[in-house]
Amino acid sequence: MTSLKVFVIARLLLVIPTILLLVSLVFFIMRVMPGDPVIAIVGMKAPPERILELRKALGLVDESGNPIPLPIQYFNYLANLFRGDFGRSLIWGKRPVLVEIMEHLPATIELAMAGFLVSIILGVTLGTIGGWKGGKMSSAVKIYSAITYALFIPWIGMMLQLLFAVWLKVLPVGGRIDPGLEPPMITGLYLLDSILTGRWDSFVSALRHIILPSLTLGLVISGVFSRVARTSVEEIMRQDFVIAARARGIPEHRLVVHILRNAFIPIMTMMGLQLALLMTGAILTETTFSWPGMGTSLFERIEYRDYTTVQGTVVFFAIIISVINLVVDILYAYIDPRIRY
Repeated sequence: MTSLKVFVIARLLLVIPTILLLVSLVFFIMRVMPGDPVIAIVGMKAPPERILELRKALGLVDESGNPIPLPIQYFNYLANLFRGDFGRSLIWGKRPVLVEIMEHLPATIELAMAGFLVSIILGVTLGTIGGWKGGKMSSAVKIYSAITYALFIPWIGMMLQLLFAVWLKVLPVGGRIDPGLEPPMITGLYLLDSILTGRWDSFVSALRHIILPSLTLGLVISGVFSRVARTSVEEIMRQDFVIAARARGIPEHRLVVHILRNAFIPIMTMMGLQLALLMTGAILTETTFSWPGMGTSLFERIEYRDYTTVQGTVVFFAIIISVINLVVDILYAYIDPRIRY
């Protein structure tokens, strides 16, 4: 068995072709999609000079207006990515795509972390109780897992808006914070920035706005965690060391710690996968609650046919997923000594 350091290096090297494959898929899919992105933006009656300008910005033609072969476009795009250049937006001032992404990224991170926390609290708690108690409680958790995982995010989001915002009037319908209460920019995470700057009015406003979208997102994902946690706890409880511990009279509150420690390994793997999905799959939640994150931005740019921003955002999502999976694999190998690396 080689060292953990060698395993980490090997996984780092595997991330490179993984990201390259994802980037290549995004590039070629965007190129083979039907329709002309330039004409979709400016219309059929746009001046030829304007059309030529956008084609140059997309890297479709050279300075003389001659079409650039697709392989050359691909390698040019890769070269720009390695320099951290995701291109420029085709609308709204032609700002760098990476700047657009970084402006919306904190909102997505904040929502994803809040939804992740809700899903862990609900899913792991209910799954552990179901696996520990068994019987009807286990069946109830099974039903909960199936129902929550099948929920359609816009529907459950609108139901929560109707209940808490329209009928009870205790929470806002959407948005990220009340106008004028934005805290000074430090991390871009409103809750954290409010605490760091002592703006408690901003903290309360940001907290009220994030409750419904995080509950919506976390409720759907919690079904996965409850199922994995229940199955894992039930499996661990059937193992010999648990039966022997109970036979020796070890208290249940001490035994549950050892059970959870062993059951946590598959749960942790699922945490990494779901966190990546939360980062990239919050589009429906963000659009439902008018949350100004990367999902909402991507949805708007698709409507406006902002070719470069859509492509850059999808590539950025792919990089995030690869990095999160890398971290999870490393933690998995570090926590579980049975993993051969």
